[in-house]
Amino acid sequence: MVVSPFLSDGEKLIAVRSALPALNAGIYLNTGSVGPLPAETARAMTDIQAYELNTGRANIGYFQEFIERMAEARAAVAALLTTDVGTIALNHATTDGMNVATWAVDWQPGDAAVTTTHEHLGALGPLYALRDRLGVRLGFVEIPDDADDDAVVDAFAAHLERGARLVSISHVLWTTGRLMPIARIAEVAHANGAWLAVDGAQAAGAIPLDVETTGADLYAVPAQKWLLGPEGMGALWCSPARLDEARPAFAGYYSYASGDSSGNAVLHDSARRLESSSWHRPSVVGFARSVGWLSMYVGLDFVYRRGAAMARLARAGLAAIPGVKVLTPADRMAGLVTFRIAGWPCQAALDELGARVFSIARVIPLIDALRISVGFFNSEDELERFIAAVALLAEHTPETIPPRRTLTILGEG
Repeated sequence: MVVSPFLSDGEKLIAVRSALPALNAGIYLNTGSVGPLPAETARAMTDIQAYELNTGRANIGYFQEFIERMAEARAAVAALLTTDVGTIALNHATTDGMNVATWAVDWQPGDAAVTTTHEHLGALGPLYALRDRLGVRLGFVEIPDDADDDAVVDAFAAHLERGARLVSISHVLWTTGRLMPIARIAEVAHANGAWLAVDGAQAAGAIPLDVETTGADLYAVPAQKWLLGPEGMGALWCSPARLDEARPAFAGYYSYASGDSSGNAVLHDSARRLESSSWHRPSVVGFARSVGWLSMYVGLDFVYRRGAAMARLARAGLAAIPGVKVLTPADRMAGLVTFRIAGWPCQAALDELGARVFSIARVIPLIDALRISVGFFNSEDELERFIAAVALLAEHTPETIPPRRTLTILGEG
C-alpha cells in the first residue's frame, strides 16, 4: 500500500509501517537517537550514489543541479518549521548548528552564558569551548522533576540578571523528555539583552513547530531523529532580526554570494551565510526526501496527532505500573518518555526488555533511567507488549525474574 494523505488513519498506519522496513527488527522506541529510514529516502539516496558511481561527480552540470537539491532541502525544512526559506541554513548536525549559534554572539570579556543541567554535549560542547577559549562564565539552571514552568522561568531570570549574553537550551530535554517553556524563557532572555539558541533535536518532527513564535534567535535541528533522514545532516534557523548581527563561526565557498582572492567577498544576504563546507550529496537529497515524505505523503497532522497520542498512551501505561517512576511530566511532554524501574539498574532493565520483547530503546546514564521515543508509526500492540514486559520486570529483581523462554533445536544424528 502506497502512503497517501487521503488514507484513513488505520490504512495509513499500515502503509507507513510497510514503508519503514526497520520496524520489522523490533519495537522501535529509539527515534530520539536515530529514527527509522523510509524506503523512499533510501531509494533516492541509492539513485544518487549509483549516478556518482557510474557517471561520476565532476560534471559542472551535476554540481549546478546539486545546488538546486540544496535549495529543496532548505525549502522542506522551512515548510516544516513554518518559516521563510531564506532563514534556513543547512549543516551537518544539530551539534554544528549549536556551534554556529553559540559563536554567533559578539563575545566580550566578562560575558556569561546560561544553560541547564540537562543538556546534551552537542549543545554543551560549544559552551565549554567558549569558556575554555574566551573565559566566558557558564551558569547552569537546575530543572527539578516537579518544577512548574513558573519556577523554571524564574530560575533563568535569576541567572540572566548576572550579565548573560546567551541562553542555550533544548526545546525538549533529552533526559526527562520535558517540554521547556522556551517562549517565556525567550522573553526573559531578550529583556536582559541575551540571545536564545535552541537545540530542537527532540522537537522537530515530534511536535508542531512555528519557529518564529518560539522567541528563539537560532534554532538547530537534526535530520536523523524525528525527521527520519540520514545521519550527517541538519539545519539551522536564524531569526531575520539576528541575521546581520550573527557572526559566522566559520566560512567557505557556500557562505558567499561572490568572492575572489583579492580581498573581495560578499556574504549571502540569507541564512546561507551560515553555511560553509561541502556536502555528501546523497545525504542532502535524502534529508529533503524524508521531510517531504513526512509533509506531503504521511501528513504532518497525522504525524503530530498520532505521535502525541501514542506517547501519552505509553506514559500512562508505564505510570500505572507499581514500582515504575515516570520522570516525564504528563502535561509537558513531546515524544520522549523517561522512567525508572525500582530494583533495576537502567542498563540491566534495557537488556532484559530487549531480550524479552525485542524493544529498541536506550538508557540515560546521567539520571540512571530508561528512555523510550514513541512515534506516529508505533502501534498500540507494540506499546502493550512493551508495557507488559516492564510490568513483569517491576514485579521482580534481576535475581528473581523468571528465565526467558528458550527454543531447543534438535540436530540430525
